[in-house]
Amino acid sequence: MAIQRMDNVAIVVDDLDAAVAFFTELGMELEGRAEIEGPWADQTVGLEGVVTEIAMMRIPDAPGRLELSVYRHPAVITPEPWPIPSNTLGLHRVMFAVDDIDDTLARLRPHGAEVLGEVAQYENIYRLCYLRGPAGIILALAEELG
Repeated sequence: MAIQRMDNVAIVVDDLDAAVAFFTELGMELEGRAEIEGPWADQTVGLEGVVTEIAMMRIPDAPGRLELSVYRHPAVITPEPWPIPSNTLGLHRVMFAVDDIDDTLARLRPHGAEVLGEVAQYENIYRLCYLRGPAGIILALAEELG
């Protein structure tokens, strides 16, 4: 028995429209939105009375997806401290390869993106940075040099 593929990474947000706009500006496309509820949803996530809306984002011509979810019920839980630092246990970050890191940051800043440190260069191979996006999500951007 083997893994067939990784389908998506799911991220809970507090403003679905803002998160869709952010990831659209990054270069992803909205594949679809849907309301999710019912016994099968409760059983899958291990909560009762789940009512959520999801937006499935995809990178054009690439595999994998990002599922953005906003919970209507039960209420979202905000971890402490907030926003969580980069060394918090659990999902650390999602990294995207980009053509131009400076242009990408300029386009994302009006959507609330904040660089956590600064854009750094790893040898003559990559320019890299961590940034905080919607709902405190930590993203990494990597621009391959040369």
